[in-house]
Amino acid sequence: MAMLDLSGHYSDDDLVDGFARQFALERIDDDLFRAPPIAGATGRCFGGQLVAQAFNAARHTVDDKIAHNLHAHFLRPGREAEPLLLKVERDFDGGSFAVRRAIVLQNEAPLLTLTASFHKLETGLEHAAPMPRVPDPEELLPLDALALQYGEDIGEVARAYLERRSAFEMRPVGYPSFLQQGKDLPVSRTWFRLRGSIPVDASLQRVMLAYVSDYALLSSALIPHGVNMFETSMQTASLDHAVWFHEEAPLDDWLLYATESNWAGRGRGRAAGSIYTRDGRLVASTVQEGLIRLRPDRPAGGTIPHTP
Repeated sequence: MAMLDLSGHYSDDDLVDGFARQFALERIDDDLFRAPPIAGATGRCFGGQLVAQAFNAARHTVDDKIAHNLHAHFLRPGREAEPLLLKVERDFDGGSFAVRRAIVLQNEAPLLTLTASFHKLETGLEHAAPMPRVPDPEELLPLDALALQYGEDIGEVARAYLERRSAFEMRPVGYPSFLQQGKDLPVSRTWFRLRGSIPVDASLQRVMLAYVSDYALLSSALIPHGVNMFETSMQTASLDHAVWFHEEAPLDDWLLYATESNWAGRGRGRAAGSIYTRDGRLVASTVQEGLIRLRPDRPAGGTIPHTP
């Protein structure tokens, strides 16, 4: 759930520029890249950052195709203030498809492994699940306004999370899943958009979508149990993450992230998501399994995570 906060007193364009600079890779060799540390950051890497960086390196080794899916496994936490080394293996190059494997390393330790498949664009049979009915984003409050609305009903860490701004604006439908207090169906809906202009490069747009796709996905698995990551003594972490890219996503317009969890048990939870344009086109699908361990030996709340 945690995401990079770049807010300070910066404008929306500054926030988006700072976000985009994460993906300016240094090419050391044909299949070896370095991602810069995040200036001023002191926390752990957001999972979506590691997924996006591995995917970003992989796409730089494919010239004539665009990604249609990725599958990642998280191995270790990383530190934002240190650079990442990205190694790519060219497993397959065919007429229609290409497959790459990428590994993210920090201080010689692997943090994440990823496979990505790329496809030459073609036409074919089409159908898609319809978008759920939800209020328009203009009818909903952004996270910082929710902090004022909830006031003393939420803890200090949760309120600080809602108040921080970054490159993506989020507007939850109903009570945010990551603040859930009562038991309910394991379903969450959130509108989101990039605060500034999207890059012309369609491949980089998919990298940015991969980054934000890790937002609040696993928290859907907590809703039926009436617990949340801020108020419950627990340990949560992404174990794996997958994205299927169906169409181009206009990141600077509102997109709906509809997520739900169909299973939790044995200290793990599974959630799936669908990302729609505001006119109802399905542009991406996601799946994630993560650790959701109740840990009474740990204090509730913890540190303030990144904001979306």
